[in-house]
Amino acid sequence: MEEEKQETVIKAENLTKDYGQGRGIFDLNFEVKKGETFGFVGTNGSGKTTTIRNIMGFIKPQKGHVSVLGQHAWEKSYEIKSHVSYIPGEIAFPDLNNGITFLKNQAELLGLKSMDYANYLIKKLQLDPSANLKRMSKGMKQKTAIVAALMSDKEILILDEPTTGLDPLMRETFIKLIFEQKAKGKTILMSSQMFDELEQTCDRVALIYNGRIVDIADVNALKNSTMKQYKIEFLEKEDYKRFKRTKFKVVRDQPQYTQVTVEIDDKDVNRLFKTLAKSKLKFIAEIKFNLEKHFKDILANQLKGEENVFQ
Repeated sequence: MEEEKQETVIKAENLTKDYGQGRGIFDLNFEVKKGETFGFVGTNGSGKTTTIRNIMGFIKPQKGHVSVLGQHAWEKSYEIKSHVSYIPGEIAFPDLNNGITFLKNQAELLGLKSMDYANYLIKKLQLDPSANLKRMSKGMKQKTAIVAALMSDKEILILDEPTTGLDPLMRETFIKLIFEQKAKGKTILMSSQMFDELEQTCDRVALIYNGRIVDIADVNALKNSTMKQYKIEFLEKEDYKRFKRTKFKVVRDQPQYTQVTVEIDDKDVNRLFKTLAKSKLKFIAEIKFNLEKHFKDILANQLKGEENVFQ
């Protein structure tokens, strides 16, 4: 039992915060293990920030609870914060002249004796900390918040859409910084609307939709999956009909285009192409199986008849 407490850093059990009219989060259950990078993906209003605010102890749930390092997030919020670095979804700086003053004040509050790591982060992110805080662009404010959070070098990182406002090059730099944090053994929970950055950085990712966790995906298992999908369009209807009589698993059928999408194991690829050699094809293309497709397929099955939320 003691060993499990050491392994599980963040644990949500039946976590519910109901704002009414279907808004909020409902019966969330998940765990984040020590040294794991755990992602949350979802559209705006899906419940990502509400979940994070519960973990940080900023709001009290109506039902269930979150524990961080075995301590109740709401009841022990102050104690927990000494172990957590946090980037909020909306950056609000105090009324200070510039980023240098802000970062120095943060360092004093944290009891940091050296600004070496902060300077390393400033250089990596190409941040000009001498700029006026209130006049900074969204991207500059985000960089300042990243430096303020990471320079404390705490064991847990809670990051609410941390790359908002960053350009593509800076997003890549941030991802490299996350790899550095992972190498240090940090436990990281990060929310995003961007599948690719979560797929690059996370061990597991939860899809949250309308305040409920729809699925938790193991990213490594997805990357190493032996299952493949191929979209095939036939030139002649007879070939299309004959192929449909075979035992290949058709996951999508579009008769108006004489087109099918099949799902097969790697070991059956040769058999597929041997079968298709007898037909005239307009095209055949492999559909890349990634985190985005995995979640879209799950949502499509659950939301039949509804508009796809991820376009």
